[in-house]
Amino acid sequence: MREIEVEVPADEVSKTYKGVIKRYQKLARIPGFRAGKVPESLVRTKFAKELRQEVLEALVSERFRAAIVEQKLQPVSEPQLLDLQLTDGSPLRFKAAFEVLPEFDVAGYDTVRVEKPKTDLTDEEFEAELGRMLDSQATVEPVEEERALVEGDWAEIQFKGQIQPLAHTVTEEGVTATDPATEPITGEDVLIEIGGKNTLPAFNDALRGSKVGQEMTFEVVYPADFGDRRLAGQTVSYDVTVKAIKKKTYPERDAELAKQLGGVETWEEFEVQLRERVGRRKKEALESTVKNKMLDELIGRYQFPVPESFVQQRVDARLERGLRALAQQGMNPDDMRKLDFGRLRAAQRDEAEREVRASLVVDRIADAEKVEVSDTELDNEVMMLSIQTREPYDTLRERLTKDGGMARLREEMRREKTSTLLYEKLAS
Repeated sequence: MREIEVEVPADEVSKTYKGVIKRYQKLARIPGFRAGKVPESLVRTKFAKELRQEVLEALVSERFRAAIVEQKLQPVSEPQLLDLQLTDGSPLRFKAAFEVLPEFDVAGYDTVRVEKPKTDLTDEEFEAELGRMLDSQATVEPVEEERALVEGDWAEIQFKGQIQPLAHTVTEEGVTATDPATEPITGEDVLIEIGGKNTLPAFNDALRGSKVGQEMTFEVVYPADFGDRRLAGQTVSYDVTVKAIKKKTYPERDAELAKQLGGVETWEEFEVQLRERVGRRKKEALESTVKNKMLDELIGRYQFPVPESFVQQRVDARLERGLRALAQQGMNPDDMRKLDFGRLRAAQRDEAEREVRASLVVDRIADAEKVEVSDTELDNEVMMLSIQTREPYDTLRERLTKDGGMARLREEMRREKTSTLLYEKLAS
């Protein structure tokens, strides 16, 4: 926080007062006095509060701007006025406290080294992505022939499971459970892939070789790190009935599917398109990870105070994104109002401060590297945003210009451009 003292000479204060009073004399409508003939003493008495406010508005802002220009300061927060003293005939004195951009030197930034990742797409990665896309287009159809379940089949089952007690007590009446009884786990028309990577071995072993209509009872021991906390570390006894055998059928890899999935004419074109898209996604993800590591290295090199106003702006932005995501997921406004916003803001602070530090370091390096974003590059980005948001280009551009969004967009583009330049220079 920076604090400066500002003083306006008494004669300038008096001159400003006189100008404001004359205007009030002309405009004031007071019974018993003709327009423009209201005595100065009456104006001073009746409009003292208004006169003081207008004099302050006329002098404080102008003198504050002149002072920061003279002292070569760049405020990044609204000034807080302290110890303001204003009396007609005396100097106007006040102090202004505000945050400024921190001063620090980024010498040595070009000596940071990070390892450039291998971004070539492997055949295994391509096949895995292709498999996921084909799987999303597959259908599960009943098997009409009478046979047993085999690897790759889907069993449609009905089940009822009971969590087994972890502790027992032996009494004269026999062995009894000491754990409280739990509600049974039930399911209807549930599909289980025999041999599937997400199917528990106990289900595979019990269902493999069984037929439609067959009933069975078996136990499943769930691992301690199982995703469903209710089942993690538990033993469950299941009663299962096989209701149907189904088979997953995949579509033909032909021109029709290529057009449906990628808007191209042949399957070969689609595979080329998919390989390029997946490869680009992998490259961007890996390079983004390395860029973040590079930024962490740079942030660690330079110590400087971070403007609190910047941190709070980032916290606000992160919270706004989080609340939008919750709204899209269906959370209603009443539930949102019940959230502990103090705790949520505190949880965002560390990452928000890191983002601010990174931005300030990158901005300083951008100055050193003379990185600029041209008007053409900015226009192209606005055009892309227009296409993505389906907002007319002219409407979007006008809105961004009015609310300061255009300047923020140029700023973010400059940082991204600088980050890419640094990656090319420092990654090896």
